[in-house]
Amino acid sequence: MSSILCSVRGCHNSWVKRRKQLHQICYEHNVKRLECCGALYNLHPPPKDEEHLRQWLKALNLKRPPKRPYVCSYHFTEGKPTDQHPYPEKWLGYDVPLKKPRRVLKRLSDSEASTSVSDAVNNSEDDTIHMPLSCDKETQWEDSSVSDHNYTLTPQLILKPAKSEMGTQCVELAPLYISLLRNDHLCQLYTGLTLDAFHSVAKNLTNTYTNSFQLHTSDQLLMTLMKLRLNLLQGDLAERFGISQSIVSKVISCWIDIMEENMRYYIPWLPRETIQATMPQCFKEHFPNTTCVIDCSETPLQKPRTLDSRGESYSHYYGQNTIKYLVCIAPCGLIMFISPAYGGRCSDKFITANSGFLEYLRPGDEVMADRGFTINDLLYERKVKLVIPAFTKKGMQLSEEDTTNTRRIANVRVHVERVICRLKNFKVLSQTVPINLTPKIDKILRICAALCNLRSDIISDVEDE
Repeated sequence: MSSILCSVRGCHNSWVKRRKQLHQICYEHNVKRLECCGALYNLHPPPKDEEHLRQWLKALNLKRPPKRPYVCSYHFTEGKPTDQHPYPEKWLGYDVPLKKPRRVLKRLSDSEASTSVSDAVNNSEDDTIHMPLSCDKETQWEDSSVSDHNYTLTPQLILKPAKSEMGTQCVELAPLYISLLRNDHLCQLYTGLTLDAFHSVAKNLTNTYTNSFQLHTSDQLLMTLMKLRLNLLQGDLAERFGISQSIVSKVISCWIDIMEENMRYYIPWLPRETIQATMPQCFKEHFPNTTCVIDCSETPLQKPRTLDSRGESYSHYYGQNTIKYLVCIAPCGLIMFISPAYGGRCSDKFITANSGFLEYLRPGDEVMADRGFTINDLLYERKVKLVIPAFTKKGMQLSEEDTTNTRRIANVRVHVERVICRLKNFKVLSQTVPINLTPKIDKILRICAALCNLRSDIISDVEDE
């Protein structure tokens, strides 16, 4: 309440001054004004109705009005808003200009109108129809609520005149994904998928989707994938697709939910027979019973405002706030499990125990991990074997056998690092995650893991080793 000020130019009445006046001594009654006469003025909030609010702002005539333009009692004819005088009228700090008479609109005939339009089209440099900004005629600043939904200004839906023998015709622009995704190289650049994989995903996701935006469904999917793959700013995406930033935010939020719900089966937990059949030669030589390889990865996080959140997400290893998640792959390189996002402070053991990963293990499985995963006690209960590099004891060097075994583990465990690197090719997971994106980060992790599994070079990369 202490920040409430009178919005009239030159008036310095505020809620703080009013509160101080209430504790001053009244000269007539010799007591505090709080007990007798009260404050000299009140601060009245603006009306909630749009039309009344517009008239209220018109009376103030401010170039940059505040979000809540309060006005004190001194500026009302009766000391407060009433039915007869609902708006501020007194001592408004400016000379009200005379109201100009409304200009007379001259209506043209059909022949004159068609001639003027054709001349304007021929004289324009880019052959497009330009419209004025959506401004309030009385306050003269741009009305963002109108411009966000004014699709006639956007390049996506502008009709360009095409000259023909029969005259001038308007042809609507084709969807943007046709011009952007011309070959596999461009498709992998913008989406991380091949062209065939993109069309397959688009066909699968749009079967049951009801389009609620004035944008092609494939363009909406492309926009979301470009956000995940390149982490472009919303302003950049709005400029590319010819829509407002608010629509970009709504489209991406909607499609993240749709993709996460329909792409879960792209992250399957493979049966033991399938794992054995697709196991590369480097695993068969020394670790033929390996079921999965696990590791944790971290992504930088924007520093939270609250101290508790900062402490929970601070990573001493990286020296900054991060989110941490567990990645589990099959020996063939397929991502079989990815955990929700945790704060960077959490240990590998804590994430393994609470992420739901242990529910997928069966007796006789063999899990390969790094030294940080001290989860022998958790796996022993489930009759699962843990394969990790050897630890040094009391400062002594490793034996020759332990050194050889550690090198063999590192030789095959490097594949989980390659999968994490492939996962972070989606720059939304390699660059700093903003705070406003954290509610969707669990879904983004699963979507990126599913998109990684759609790549055709997963098994070939492992087999080349």
